Amino acid sequence: MTDTKLNYIAGAWTKGISEIENRNPSDLSDLVGMFTQASPDDLQRTLDQARVAQAEWAAYGMERKQAVLMSIGNEMMERAEELGILLSREEGKPIAEGKGEVYRAGQFFTYYAAECLRQLGENADSVREGVEIDIRREPVGVVAVISPWNFPTATASWKIAPALCYGNAVVWKPANATPASAVALTEIIAKQDVPKGLFSLVMGSGGTIGQQMVESPKVDAISFTGSVPVGKGIAAAAIQNLTKVQMEMGSKNALAVMDDADLDLAVTLALGGAFGGTGQKCTASSRLVVHADIHDAFVEKLVAGAKAMKVGHGQSDGTQLGPVVSAQQLKENLAYVELGLSEGAELACGGVRLDMEHDGFYMSPGVFVNTNNDMRINREEMFAPLTCVIKVASYEEALAVVNDTNFGLTSGIVTQNLARATHFRRNARTGVVTVNLPTAGTDYHVPFGGRGDSSYGSREQGKAAAEFYTTVKTAYISAGTPL
Repeated sequence: MTDTKLNYIAGAWTKGISEIENRNPSDLSDLVGMFTQASPDDLQRTLDQARVAQAEWAAYGMERKQAVLMSIGNEMMERAEELGILLSREEGKPIAEGKGEVYRAGQFFTYYAAECLRQLGENADSVREGVEIDIRREPVGVVAVISPWNFPTATASWKIAPALCYGNAVVWKPANATPASAVALTEIIAKQDVPKGLFSLVMGSGGTIGQQMVESPKVDAISFTGSVPVGKGIAAAAIQNLTKVQMEMGSKNALAVMDDADLDLAVTLALGGAFGGTGQKCTASSRLVVHADIHDAFVEKLVAGAKAMKVGHGQSDGTQLGPVVSAQQLKENLAYVELGLSEGAELACGGVRLDMEHDGFYMSPGVFVNTNNDMRINREEMFAPLTCVIKVASYEEALAVVNDTNFGLTSGIVTQNLARATHFRRNARTGVVTVNLPTAGTDYHVPFGGRGDSSYGSREQGKAAAEFYTTVKTAYISAGTPL
């Protein structure tokens, strides 16, 4: 029998009203565990206690907060191998990617541990004689964190760490597809010397627990990563209480490959950007915008590279692409393959379900060619190991295609021309731009976010996180008449 993993509510591990099972998408016979689901009453108790705990935590000294976040980060990095294997087991990504994700998540906590000591205010003279002004940031209050399954530890950490750093309480609802990683992180946080209920894990479905969280007047801010439709629903619910909202949503990232590009580099960047994480990244290179003069040679090498990639069990040596996360995701992916073919695109390789040694959700990396930017496969986020090549005649056309999207998260260019790279960097309408690098892969100490349907609200990560997790107070002080 497998013990059911519990929610962490108001400082105690608590059984919910039902439970779900979590299976390894690499091997469906492998039961990762059973996980409880919270009730509406559980959520209300959590939110009530979070308010009390937040006031106590905000009064902690900065060095005490710094020690807590440093302890969390150090333990995550020390246990990166163990927790990375667990992450790989429940999400499907190769072990190396799982370990890397956990280690990087630990770095988020140690970075914000340092930020605990760098919370500096401003001061100014008033336009009125004898009056001074003090400007400082204070905690926003109780933060609801709603995180996705594709980076179950990293994405949650880059929300939780700054929320705690800046003095807030956190109520976390992870994706039900990856609850084991959520419980593991919660166990680390639960060890810390923090007020009861400062941090809570509330597992449940988005339609029930998630919806109740975003509708609650007891929540001061919501940080969400997920799809555009869900994000719009959250925003509509949050506005009823004027709740602060930060959202990272869909994408349709483009990598522009110019005629002067280093061909081998371009192909390497495209393969990694398109198929890393089995294409289940918000920063994935799902559109490859390629100059006509290099197009045929690029496609030949890209297809050969895609065919050579090893699809396999996430815990097997040498696996480059694990399975997709679920049966539903696989079904949606294969539907996009059929859609692309019906639109007139040519599937140069892959895009089919694979029968492997273990029963899982395996799919070969697919490359569409002869596509144009009006096709739905180039307009909609597929979240699949699929990429589309779009041939263009010039740099100007490439830039226009890159910008012709409702999204605007990341974009990249491969070129040896400095002037062209500079122009692209300045004119690509995305929140993140890369030059001779993949569209996927960002640093934790600088802002992250997009434009259009990709993001809404303040940027995440780095010092930019303070904008969301704090509120500004301006104080005017009269010193009176000097003696």
